[in-house]
Amino acid sequence: MTDTTVKKQDGRRLRSAASRLRIVEAMRDLIREGNVSPRAEEVATRANVGLRTVFRHFDDMESLYREIGALAMVEAEPLLDLTEPSGTAEERFLTMLERRSRLFERIMPFRIAADANAHRSPYLVEDRDRMNAGLRDLLRNALPASLRKDRTLVDALDAVLSFDMWRRLRMDQNLSVPQAKRTIEAMGLALLAPVRNKR
Repeated sequence: MTDTTVKKQDGRRLRSAASRLRIVEAMRDLIREGNVSPRAEEVATRANVGLRTVFRHFDDMESLYREIGALAMVEAEPLLDLTEPSGTAEERFLTMLERRSRLFERIMPFRIAADANAHRSPYLVEDRDRMNAGLRDLLRNALPASLRKDRTLVDALDAVLSFDMWRRLRMDQNLSVPQAKRTIEAMGLALLAPVRNKR
């Protein structure tokens, strides 16, 4: 193989990688702007590539969702503080609320888009279930040991601290971030008040 051939192949690989990245970024940007289900044609136009190029890099929209999910996780990772909160159950709850509000604000467009397209994407369903299970485990581990056994309490706190609750307050009820946090704080502290003496 000649040097010229090698250089041509390297140039094609670099152009191909750049096109792939532009496609992923275009999809991400369309979702961020509120387009919950961008069509391949819209992605191609935004990425300034041909429609065939989109499908050459991604066999179907499912594979593109996988790339977007991976990119969204990289962006959200700095917000995933996995250190166990300390203090009283109420203080731990407030720490988790603070962490989740930052995370949910960052990933909201992507979760809304994922939920809108989950009916046709096994990957999006698995990804949502994995995230929900991970957040539930973080919650359970953060609670004082005496409260972890109270299944009803854990279920209730899990619902209060869920993305679904955050989205409802922010989108359906049109609350600001501080208002949504105050609402969830009121619910969580009310749930914890009756068990104060059980710890």
